[in-house]
Amino acid sequence: MSQSIKPAWEGMRTEQTRDVENLFRKTFPQTDAYRYNSASIRVRVIDDRFEGKSDDEREAMVQPILDQFPPRTREDIINLLTLSPSEVTRFNRKTLLNDEFDDPSPSRL
Repeated sequence: MSQSIKPAWEGMRTEQTRDVENLFRKTFPQTDAYRYNSASIRVRVIDDRFEGKSDDEREAMVQPILDQFPPRTREDIINLLTLSPSEVTRFNRKTLLNDEFDDPSPSRL
């Protein structure tokens, strides 16, 4: 029986990023977050409701959630990916961003 390998970013979760996940998951169940470095949190939200929406429309959908965080947490969310399930499974303009989320390059901080 083979054991699945966890992505490297799963070991980069913190109490703060778990709080981010928990708040986002109330509206968007498929949300992951991790601290990339001391100044940056990465968040990925995958949801059917993003299908066919522009980046501005997606931002408007997640902004009410972002507004609930303390300023420090909000300021640290530097990378917020909003993807539809189809964008995760096919090559598109967001593929490289999703790949970077899954396999973070070394931080310079």
